[in-house]
Amino acid sequence: MEAARYGDLLGRAKPYLAVISIQLGFAGMTIITKFALNKGMDQHVFVVYRYLVATIGIAPFALIFERKRRPKMTISIFIKIMIMGLLEPVIDQNLYYTGMKFTGATFTSAMCNVLPAFAFIMAWIFRLEKVNVRKIRSQAKIVGTIVTVGGAMLMTLVNGTVINLPWAHQSGASSSGAAASSAKQDNVKGAIMIISGCFCWASFVILQAMTLKVYPVELTLTALICLTGSLQGAVFAVAFEGGFRRSSWAIHFDYILLSIVYSGIIRSGMQYYLQGMVMKTRGPVFITAFSPLGMVIVAILGSFILHEILTVGRIIGALVIVAGLYMVLWGKSKDELQSPSDDCSGSSPKVASGKGDLQPIPVSMPGSIEAASYAAVDDTSKFKPTHDAV
Repeated sequence: MEAARYGDLLGRAKPYLAVISIQLGFAGMTIITKFALNKGMDQHVFVVYRYLVATIGIAPFALIFERKRRPKMTISIFIKIMIMGLLEPVIDQNLYYTGMKFTGATFTSAMCNVLPAFAFIMAWIFRLEKVNVRKIRSQAKIVGTIVTVGGAMLMTLVNGTVINLPWAHQSGASSSGAAASSAKQDNVKGAIMIISGCFCWASFVILQAMTLKVYPVELTLTALICLTGSLQGAVFAVAFEGGFRRSSWAIHFDYILLSIVYSGIIRSGMQYYLQGMVMKTRGPVFITAFSPLGMVIVAILGSFILHEILTVGRIIGALVIVAGLYMVLWGKSKDELQSPSDDCSGSSPKVASGKGDLQPIPVSMPGSIEAASYAAVDDTSKFKPTHDAV
């Protein structure tokens, strides 16, 4: 009796332990990557290596589990894969890590909470999501989107008083006017890059949903996107540097190798597998609702390890973003619970699991190509947007 009760308690706690592990993994990747960037790691080369490692990790599973049900590759599908490889691994990731270079780990992780709102905007534009302004759930998503954008602007433009944490080591009393102006300019540049990357990611998710409708092999599609992205990223990196520089591509047993292996194996492998398993049982809204936890962990670790400065303006902006995030998530959770008769009034793009139930397309963090692919790992799963308007 006691063993059964303990087993039931453990079973109910598993999803929560999994999402906490996911956020710890995300925070670890953010801190390690930012540390490597501070030490001079080239972000363009890092993106290439990261997705090359992800390709090597995912391709064997695609070959084994999807060998018998892989559709024929067409020119149209190939072009879409090339575009997705350009949007996410190349443009989004380079903007994301360059923005992180200009700002910081805490700033970047907080800004990423605008992703669900941007995904909602893109789905609305491409008519994958219909909106009825008379419905409270649609109103919540619209207002939440406006709130997240306002929070992002507040976090970027307003600094305020520096918060001196007991474990943080601040050097110097205050910055000069020129230094403060430069820092503010860097924040603006970084925010523009991160938000632009978020729009690229949202565009990628929409195109991914459309592609999976005609090429419903999640692991194969993910491996191909990672492969084409790493190849296009290599061309971009060489072109951006004005030629091939051996020093930029050299790998040694140091923090750069650690960041590549961590992001490729832990973040793109084990962590996305956990995310997919939780997504199948609790849905994507449950996972996304815990994303502010990652922001808090990054803020604590960033101030301790990277000595990043926290200001009142950034904290208020982050809280406003989180408030908008939960408004959007509340609206999407109501979409999940709506009756079939409400479908005509608007719903989210959905993923069909092997059991026949529908869940919204997952909303995850930048660089999370693999996350969407694990929404349904078994052979009968496939993505399918509910609206054929595109």
